[in-house]
Amino acid sequence: MEILRDYHSVADPDRGASAAIGNFDGVHLGHRSVIDMAHAACPDAPLGVVTFEPHPREYFAPDAPPFRLMGTEARAHQLEKIGVEKLYELPFDAAMASLSPRDFAQQILKDGLGLRHVVVGADFCFGKARKGTAEQLLGFGAEMGFGVTIAPLMAQGPKTVSSTAIRNALSDGKPRQAAAMLGHWHRIDGPVEHGEKRGRDLGYPTANMSIDGLHPPRFGVYAVLVDMLEGPQSGRYHGVASLGVRPMFGENKANLETFLFDFKGYLYDKHLSVALVEHLRGEEKFDSLETLITQMDADSAQARSILAAL
Repeated sequence: MEILRDYHSVADPDRGASAAIGNFDGVHLGHRSVIDMAHAACPDAPLGVVTFEPHPREYFAPDAPPFRLMGTEARAHQLEKIGVEKLYELPFDAAMASLSPRDFAQQILKDGLGLRHVVVGADFCFGKARKGTAEQLLGFGAEMGFGVTIAPLMAQGPKTVSSTAIRNALSDGKPRQAAAMLGHWHRIDGPVEHGEKRGRDLGYPTANMSIDGLHPPRFGVYAVLVDMLEGPQSGRYHGVASLGVRPMFGENKANLETFLFDFKGYLYDKHLSVALVEHLRGEEKFDSLETLITQMDADSAQARSILAAL
């Protein structure tokens, strides 16, 4: 997959795509449907996705609590897995935010990217102050010479599949419910960082990963699937992970600490993708290290049983 970030200088081979437009946070089933429609609209055209970085919500409210389901690298990886050929990851800045709906259609979609067809969700808004609607985009497309398809919102039972609904499921400690809307496990991706190395002394050496900038799922202990994405030991592992602020040790910066079952090796600076499968319990502060280790043994046994049944 090719990633293009400057709409001012898109070469001819990268023009003429049929593209879905949106933020695609989580790349959930609703997003997949929009992308599938872009392919179906022009099967002979390159399949593209137009998205924005930073997320417009981050641009307009930089001090708001983290809300993203995945970072840019994880999003790109997921889009590539489903067959996207051209990812137009456009900078969302003051110039982009000030474009009128007409200017966005003309300068970005038509002149800049040279798109042949675009697909947007029924609730799509664009242009300055989000004044442009999906219906307006239909008119711009007819006038400017590109096709437009409006995708209906996807429902799953009584709920609309959305990034908000997925965040709510994760906040409630229901990763399987989130996965049903995502179409894949919710994952936290990133490099393994150096920590306090307490787990090694407890018999549970962990891979520590930051969750900065991401929506925090419910804190506690999870059964997890872990993909090591590089190196001679790359592959999938089962494990148990603690997500939260480690109240046992008086710390308050949330992170993810993952223990890989039956793994021996060096993990620092390796890139992991940790899938949350089931929330086992909330965070606790134990009376002693011995009580903590006993609980960790029980957590590991429960996680092994859950993951063996997948």
